[in-house]
Amino acid sequence: MMFGEPIFSRLPQLGTDRLILRRMTMADAQDIFAYSRDPEVSRYVLWDAHRSIHDSRAYLRYLQRQYRNNDPSSWGIQLRETGHIIGTIGYMWWNQEYRSAEVGYSLSRAYWNRGLMTEALREVIRFGFDRMLLHRIEAQHEVENPASGRVMEKAGMRREGVLRGRLYNKGKYVDVVLYAILREDRRF
Repeated sequence: MMFGEPIFSRLPQLGTDRLILRRMTMADAQDIFAYSRDPEVSRYVLWDAHRSIHDSRAYLRYLQRQYRNNDPSSWGIQLRETGHIIGTIGYMWWNQEYRSAEVGYSLSRAYWNRGLMTEALREVIRFGFDRMLLHRIEAQHEVENPASGRVMEKAGMRREGVLRGRLYNKGKYVDVVLYAILREDRRF
């Protein structure tokens, strides 16, 4: 990959044993709404639970703009077994000069604790090192959501520390735990 290459406007499909990570389309609105309306899914992320299918369509229109503009964006997490989108994972920001980026994700509660997000995260980390030529990949989770930290650890990321009052979410400032993996840490 060379700097300036259209990574996100040509977001490739990725695959794992149980998942397909792919660009999302407007046809995914019902699947997105099915899990995004759950307040537990949105509890620790920066978006609110979707109140209607219109919220899910607005999110998909946002992603389409991100793709068109070659801005950091997300893959839909499609379960091979059913063909349904059960979550999203992608890059929140990307600094090409310093070869670093941050990844974020969300997953339908019906699929928590099955190792699916770890599987997806490993694939997105692999993509970041192999295709984006990253040196450092970060992720963060609210202190009150340690399950997300376990996903990061299982994907090979290391806990670096707590950032106090880092985000304003759901009406309050929250502390987050920062994790990262460097190219030389990679074991897969």
